[in-house]
Amino acid sequence: MTESSVRKPIPKLDATRARVADSLQRRYRRERIFQSCGVAAVLLSVGFVVFFFTSIVGKGYSAFSQSYIKIDIYFDPAVVDPRGTRDPEDLARANYPALVKGSLQALFPDVSGRKSRRELRRIVSTGASYALQDMVVADPQLIGSKRTLWVLADDEIDMYMKGNVDVDLASDRRKVSDEQIAWVEQLRADDRIELRFNSTFFTAGDSRDPELSGIWAAAKGSLFMLLICMGLAFPLGVAAAIYLEEFAPRNRWVDLVEVNINNLAAVPSIVFGLLGLSVFINFLGLPRSAPLVGGLVLALMTLPTVIIASRSAITAVPPSIREAALGLGASQVQTVTHHVLPLALPGMLTGAILGLARALGETAPLLMIGMVAFIVEAPQTPLDPSSALPVQIYLWADSPERAFVERTSAAILVLLGFLLVMNASAVWLRTKFERRW
Repeated sequence: MTESSVRKPIPKLDATRARVADSLQRRYRRERIFQSCGVAAVLLSVGFVVFFFTSIVGKGYSAFSQSYIKIDIYFDPAVVDPRGTRDPEDLARANYPALVKGSLQALFPDVSGRKSRRELRRIVSTGASYALQDMVVADPQLIGSKRTLWVLADDEIDMYMKGNVDVDLASDRRKVSDEQIAWVEQLRADDRIELRFNSTFFTAGDSRDPELSGIWAAAKGSLFMLLICMGLAFPLGVAAAIYLEEFAPRNRWVDLVEVNINNLAAVPSIVFGLLGLSVFINFLGLPRSAPLVGGLVLALMTLPTVIIASRSAITAVPPSIREAALGLGASQVQTVTHHVLPLALPGMLTGAILGLARALGETAPLLMIGMVAFIVEAPQTPLDPSSALPVQIYLWADSPERAFVERTSAAILVLLGFLLVMNASAVWLRTKFERRW
């Protein structure tokens, strides 16, 4: 056998190697394509999240500041208390808009004509009159004195101060007239108008005027509902989970209950709203638009989530804990209450907080029970009419005024802040108290 015959390649072996190499190249190419798709999906998701937060923050941060105008108010006795009786009812019915009108007229004495005077009055919020009313009723000694006060500017003037009015448009195409712009610039030159922290946004209820509207009534209603939801869903959910995991017999009826619990966790939230409308309002006669009904509906919606999370936490406790307790003579109830429950409690609390975080952002079930009503005063009890933060956002988003756009975004930021705190609390509880076996 010659050397050339030994080195001669085998055709079948070369073809096999070529097919293997081609197959490997296709496999590597598919893996690179798959990885590229995964990276693109992650980048796209991050881009959407960044765009969402940038849009919300960009529109909402300006709502945390509000324009105020400094005016000199003379509490004219002839206007405030013409009879001189100091009767609170007479003081409450006084013509306080005339005081604001007179103060503005003193600042701009050259303004004449009915239309111009009306435009001048519009640079100050209608809430200024109510603020003066509250001051006089609280302290009648103000009558006859002169005070320098900072009062709220109108929402359109506030938009101009924040740069949200296009002055290049024709005057008939914007809500702030050329005269009002000139007056505002004069006030700015005299240091009589400035942006301050908008405390009204956190202390007031809803209002038809954007500069007077706030989230306090809605936030208090949400707080009442979460307290009721937590007070009902957590103990009932934990009790149901303990029974199903530790005491319930293994039969078809228990299996049916477990399947229904898992199915209820996936039921659309509006179904629970319909249930609350038919049972709590129509059948039991509870008041509409009340935090009590909202809390009951949210408790029903949160209960399956709490049960599932609690069962998972109980299952995670090693069987050796139960066996050791039973071996030392503890009863089954003592084993559960003294050993299993304390070890499973961090996981239960985590599931409950996550369920409450979901309930905090729900809108559809609350709309079904009438919590879409226009509520100005904050509720004092769970039976008083109220709104909720998600419903308040829904109402403001439907308002045409530009100032409500920034307040909608600001309310979303507040709601996201609450959700972030609740989710961070769940993570902290799990990290702090969870035991790894």
